Amino acid sequence: MKILLVCSAGGHFKALQQLRPFWSQHDHRWVTFENPTTTAFCQETGESVIWAHSPTNRNLPNLIRNLALARRVLRQYQPDVILTTGAGVAVPFLILGKLFGSQTIFIESVTRVTSLSLSAKLALPFISVLYVHWQQLLSKYPQSQLIMSPESP
Repeated sequence: MKILLVCSAGGHFKALQQLRPFWSQHDHRWVTFENPTTTAFCQETGESVIWAHSPTNRNLPNLIRNLALARRVLRQYQPDVILTTGAGVAVPFLILGKLFGSQTIFIESVTRVTSLSLSAKLALPFISVLYVHWQQLLSKYPQSQLIMSPESP
């Protein structure tokens, strides 16, 4: 199975790193933003990474650049699964990925308790599986699946 890991830097990147026991067992590539943390991780671990264009918040030129990047990466890599924790960079990859036949998985941030992030809302029609951490979101979005951490009651 080929997995494309798509996320913004910072907490979104850290959240996907925590899923390493899953994705490390498969052929995988990262799409994220270049910064000292992501660069160091990818260099230290030998991860294959494609640098996306940032910033993405309300930045139409970078949305268009990332849409073109998504088209190119998806055609070349042909992932079976696109796994993301958000944010904005994930939207073009989820939309095109679903249209190209990939399974698309969005893991919403644990900080989203009562409403989905803008990225999840925009990509919702193109998400195969939406994971949420709170019952409030599961109630609002019955197509989602509730996941809980081992520390949860």
